[in-house]
Amino acid sequence: MKIILREDFERLGKAGDIVDVKPGYARNYLIPKQIAYPATPSYLKILEEERKQKQQRLLKEKKQAEAMAKKLEDVSVTISVSVGEEDKMFGSVTSQNIADALKEQGIEIDRRKIELEEPIKELGIYSVPIRLHPEVEAKIKVWVVKE
Repeated sequence: MKIILREDFERLGKAGDIVDVKPGYARNYLIPKQIAYPATPSYLKILEEERKQKQQRLLKEKKQAEAMAKKLEDVSVTISVSVGEEDKMFGSVTSQNIADALKEQGIEIDRRKIELEEPIKELGIYSVPIRLHPEVEAKIKVWVVKE
């Protein structure tokens, strides 16, 4: 039975490929789970429309991410931490701390988008990358100061 894949499937192929599978596998697994359509001309049109909508959605998300990146260029975050002798920090500054500081300024960023290689453990000024979209990255300045 010939089917059209709606999404990338590890063992069969990429989205939009027309592949030949056993009829039971298509009827009982691929089609009910909406991984594939039967290979008919009407479903080819449906798949093409889905592809156009997905491209438009991805383009819209990228434009929103670029607008947010321009907004974040001017953002600076100050995080005050308690220090001990010789300006040694207690604990560290993590992506969650940075996300909370951004939230106080009215900017909602998911902590998983903040790309800290490792937690900040010293006082100073850091440039922290934020991955807003697979193709869009912004950098903010993070000032770590003592209380």
